[in-house]
Amino acid sequence: MLGIGTDLVDIDRFRDVLQRTPGLIERLFRVEEVAYANQAGDPVPRLAARFAAKEATVKSMGCGIGAMKLRDIEVRHHDDGRPELRLHAGASERAVAFGAARFAVTLSHTDQLAQAVVVALAE
Repeated sequence: MLGIGTDLVDIDRFRDVLQRTPGLIERLFRVEEVAYANQAGDPVPRLAARFAAKEATVKSMGCGIGAMKLRDIEVRHHDDGRPELRLHAGASERAVAFGAARFAVTLSHTDQLAQAVVVALAE
């Protein structure tokens, strides 16, 4: 284990931010993430959990929020349903430089809160 990160997002506050800043979704999320979230009646809890995972990923590598574009951290689902990360561009480069070969991620949310924990793992 190289590092661990966690993040907690207030879903109603996140909803307000998304409503006030319409372009934020495109800046934070990849098309596939938005499509997955939109499968739910209310996509915001799924987006909030993914945002938490992106923040937790940055923290797991000991970086600050500005170290990489959050859109370069993609939260996907493995064939068996568990979440997994796919890093792109600057996030991938940062992971290689940090020595992280893979990441373990878990997501959870209630009506009010979304949480993610990410562990950066060496080869």
